[in-house]
Parts: sequence; structure tokens; C-alpha cells
Amino acid sequence: MAPEATRPQGHGILLFTLGLLTTITAIVSSLGAPLIPAIADDFDIAITQAQWALTATLLTAAVATPIIGRLGAGPLRRPTILTGLVIVTLGSILSAVEFGFVLMVVGRTMQGVGLALVPLALAVAREVLPASRLPSAVSMLSVAVVAGAGLGYPLTATVAQYLGVSVAYAIGAALSAFTLVMAVRFIPASTSATRMRVDWWGALLLSLGMVGVLLAVSQGDHWGWGSALTIGLAATGVLFVLVFVVWTLRSSNPLVDLRLSARPGVAAPNLIAFGAGLAMYTLLTLTIVMVQNDEWGLGRSIIMAGLTLLPYSIMSVTGSRFALAAARRLGPRIILPIGCAVFICSTVGLALAHSNIVWVLIWTGVGGLGSGFTFSSLAVLIVPHIPQEETGSAIAFNTVLRYLGFCVGSAASVALVAVYGGGDHGFVMTLLTMSSVFALTGVGAWILTPREVR
Repeated sequence: MAPEATRPQGHGILLFTLGLLTTITAIVSSLGAPLIPAIADDFDIAITQAQWALTATLLTAAVATPIIGRLGAGPLRRPTILTGLVIVTLGSILSAVEFGFVLMVVGRTMQGVGLALVPLALAVAREVLPASRLPSAVSMLSVAVVAGAGLGYPLTATVAQYLGVSVAYAIGAALSAFTLVMAVRFIPASTSATRMRVDWWGALLLSLGMVGVLLAVSQGDHWGWGSALTIGLAATGVLFVLVFVVWTLRSSNPLVDLRLSARPGVAAPNLIAFGAGLAMYTLLTLTIVMVQNDEWGLGRSIIMAGLTLLPYSIMSVTGSRFALAAARRLGPRIILPIGCAVFICSTVGLALAHSNIVWVLIWTGVGGLGSGFTFSSLAVLIVPHIPQEETGSAIAFNTVLRYLGFCVGSAASVALVAVYGGGDHGFVMTLLTMSSVFALTGVGAWILTPREVR
């Protein structure tokens, strides 16, 4: 007898479970940004150090995603998803135990595995759902990560304000446990009998490269941008990444098929994944910091800081709906430049107008609209250009680029504010700098898109 989720009448509950998987893991993984100022106060540490409560989660996601994407590409997909949810739940429990900042960061690191499960959710949808439902399902699952982060901020901020940070993490553990129960019940085993090998050497090289670069970016302000430690870590990280590229291109069983990732129709979404991730976490992180700052910001509570991102979550879902309509009327490739343009409006707008909470709500809503356009379309654009058996790996690489953008945006935005002298001036200049980077990314994606499919 076929599992319930693989029958036509089970498609609804399967899609709900996959949506729960992507949304809940995003909410759990968002248990960082709105709590960073409170964590800095509780543990009496600098805000750049407290930022690791978020950066560690995103770094884990970036490192684990290609590995989990390979492990889950065949018959081990269901066990990989379930094991990942167990790790996320245990990490949430560990973060809830008030035994110090280091232990909290360890728990947050474990929670990052949850974001690495998103490509497997998309792979399940592609294998099980009928072709007629696939585009809307992939779009929904892709934007659920963005919407989940926005929903998580006001939820965790409110709980932390009245019940404490540990209770917020305890609720995260309960949500993860519920998702695990649903996954056990409704996510089917893969029909593929081919077990994909994991290039562990490639995984090690990529992990060392990303850790080196991101450590330099996140701690450069604390150590000194010209210090031997910062420069040495950055150079070593770049070297490991270059060695990874050479190793991968020569490997018969690469961790990530870079040639597949650079083919027409795939290269532009991959570039946008990094740029959109950078823009998204720059906007979210700096909004949270500015709204709570008493000296040059609005001096509002942690709850209000979380609520300012609620429009982001709502409009990201709206943007995903608009993206599908635009794809049907104007062609799928036009939605990437539209999404870039809308998101740039949000970051530039916030830089120029943030004197009261109304402006903040408006610009985060605009940012959500841009995120919905971009993130909901990436997987939809990639899937037609890759073999079905490579879905997990190809989406995993795109997701890695997105999480790298998250990490750089999270760490570099706070560091850049300090580099520009801090205060309101540093806030404005950082937003404008990141806006220009995202604009260049959008232009690059347009150039990479073949003329005949624009």
C-alpha cells in the first residue's frame, strides 16, 4: 500500500508538512537577530560578539547544506530530514539552558542544520507532486524561509521581552519537535535507489574556506581590519575556496557540480541568491539594531523591533504571488531584475527616511515584496534546467550561496556601521553601500541570462 503522502489525496498534507518544515526551521533559525541586543546586555559582551548568536546558525547552514543535499539525494533522503530535525530540536533545547553564551552559540550552531533541509523539501516536492502543482509548490516552499524569518522575529521578541531568552528557545524546541512528528508521519521515502556519494574532502575544503572568510568579515572590526589575524584568515579562506574549485572540477563525484551550476538558466539565479541573501540580512539586521538603539536610533523595545519586520514577512508572501503572475505574463526571467529593483528601493529608502517607526514599517514591507519576487523564483528558474536526480544538489548549491549572503550581510552590516564611524551616519552609509552591491548583482544576473530567454 502506498504511503498516504504519495497518493493524490495526500498531496495537500504533504505540502503542508513540507511548508511546515521550511517555515518552522526558518523561525527557529531566526532566534538570533531580534535578540542580539538583549543577549549582549545579558552576557555583558559587545554587540559584534553577540552577533554570533545569528552568524553561527547561518554559517552552519552554509557548511551543512551541500553535504545534506548529497546525503539526501537518494534513498537516505527521509532519514536525513528526520535526523536534521532531531539535531535542530536538541540545539534549541541546548540554547534554552542558561549555562553561558558559549553553550548558547553551540546550540544555535546545531539549529543551523534546519536551514540546510530546505533543498530536500524541494526535492521531495519535485518527486511526489504532479507537474501541474509543482511551480506554485516550489515557489511557496522557497518563500517560506523568508516569511518564516519575518514571522519568527516578532514572536521571539515578544516572548523574550516578557518571559526571557531561554523561553523563546524552548518554544523553538517545541516547534521543531512538532515538525519532526509531522515529518515522521507524512514525508515518504525516496523512490530513487541510487545512493549519492559525498565528497568529504570537498566538504572539508569548502567548510574551511567559508569559515576563514566569514571569521575575518565578522571579527575584522574587533581584531582590526589591517591586523595579521584578519588578513591571514581572509587569505587562507580564499585559498581554501580556490582549492575547492580546482578539486571539484577534477572530481568524478563532486560535492557540488560547478559546471551544472554555471550553465545558462542556472548561473543568474545563483548569483542573485547571494546578492538577495546579502540584501535581506543587511536590511533585517540593521533595522533591528536601529530600532532598539537609544543613542542614534529610535530607542524602542525589543517587541517593537520584532514587529517592524512583520510587514516584511507578509509582503514576501505577496511578492511571491506577484512573481508567479509576472512569470506567466512577461516571462520568468523578468522577475529577477524586478525583485532587485524593488529591494534596492527598500534599502535606499530606509537609509534616507527612518526618523519614525512608520517609515521603518513601510521600507521593511517594500523589502519583503522584493524578497518575495527573488527568493520565490530562484528554484522555479533552476528546476527546468537540471536533471531530476540532481535537484537536491543544484538547489543545495543555490541555497549555500543564499546562506553565504545571509552570513556576510549579518556580520558585515554591523561591522561596516563601525567602519563608517558608527551612529546614524554609519547606518546610512552601510545601507547605501550594500544597496550598490545588490545593484551590481542584479546587473550581473541580467548579463548572465541568455538573450533568447529574457
